[in-house]
Amino acid sequence: MNAIEVNGVSKRFRHYHDDRPNTFTEVFKKGFRQLRPSVVFWALRNVSFALEPGSMLGIIGGNGAGKSTLLRLIGGIGLPDEGTIVTQGRIGAILDLGAGFHPDLTGRENVHISGVIGGLSRSEVDERFDDIVDFAEAESYIDNPLRTYSSGMKMRLAFSVAAHIDPQILLIDEVLSVGDLAFQKKSLDRIHHFKSRGCTIVLVSHEVQQVEDLCDKVMWLRSGEIAALGEAKVVVGHYRAEMQAEMRRRTPAASPPTITPQGVALRPNENRFGSQEIRISSVQLLDEYGIQTTELESGQPLGVDIKLESELNLRRPHASITITREDGFVCYDSNSAESNVDLPEIHGPLNLRVTLERLDLTPGDYFVDVGIYPQDWSYAYDYHWHVYPLKICGRGGQKGILATPLQWEVV
Repeated sequence: MNAIEVNGVSKRFRHYHDDRPNTFTEVFKKGFRQLRPSVVFWALRNVSFALEPGSMLGIIGGNGAGKSTLLRLIGGIGLPDEGTIVTQGRIGAILDLGAGFHPDLTGRENVHISGVIGGLSRSEVDERFDDIVDFAEAESYIDNPLRTYSSGMKMRLAFSVAAHIDPQILLIDEVLSVGDLAFQKKSLDRIHHFKSRGCTIVLVSHEVQQVEDLCDKVMWLRSGEIAALGEAKVVVGHYRAEMQAEMRRRTPAASPPTITPQGVALRPNENRFGSQEIRISSVQLLDEYGIQTTELESGQPLGVDIKLESELNLRRPHASITITREDGFVCYDSNSAESNVDLPEIHGPLNLRVTLERLDLTPGDYFVDVGIYPQDWSYAYDYHWHVYPLKICGRGGQKGILATPLQWEVV
């Protein structure tokens, strides 16, 4: 018997007018016509598949493809407009970490409430409480109000609760990158533990390499329909090829290489990607005195000046900076959306500056990658990869990537 059977499932949503009447008085003033939906949007269309117990399915696709909608329907959050979904066994869902937490309650109280909501009895929560706290590394602050927690502390605790429900079906939506690298490894080990015990897992993620490594099968959703379903390596390869072809279509074919002030040639589809609707015309790395540089001492501030240009009126884009090693390992990543910075409409030139107050990296060679994207992150306007080198100097001998100030003492 299959653990999950999805047969011909379709789901639609209705979009209403912005000035839709909200009271009877407004209805009589504006009429009944605006009570009707302005647009009927099908998020899923005729989706069918089956999963055997102990198998793992990855779901990939662009934003708005219907991935999260499908996951929620499998979890019983909402009903399909067409088709049926049949599941066998207790379902655990890691969909929106910390969504049910209350800021005025302590971590201890939130663990008990979330555990019961997740399907455990009070006695089962009591039995697993110490393991939950230990897994989240929250022993020192578990009795503090949740409002005093950082976002990372909340996510670790929420993931730990979800990971100790011991479901027969586990639904995961874009949460395997919570916490630091050590906690991410612990989370992935937990997923392997579930899989080895026969738990059926459905994973939604934009990290296609992670999906290929973890999953037995992969489903590619495109505009709510199945574009491909099969062996992980085959489907992921197909998806990557399609995305690369789409990027080439968006990139002007006749654009000659641009030479940066650092003397590096920007070549489309090699170290420059995007539609060029907004162009990154210049990037400068600055030291603490505002002088352009390619070398910094570990622990010194770094400024990144980004000049943008656009001939179109493009509203509220997102900008990103990423610091990577030569092997592509991401050491730091940030974007304007996460920093709650709304960029203005771009028409003509626009200058941005990002300041990192300390750059505590171990000595070595790095790159600063920059990008500009539309509001929905669906593709890149312009992205420069491994174009702007940065050498971090200082004492050697440290391992890893972090060179934080520290002091050893005998107490």
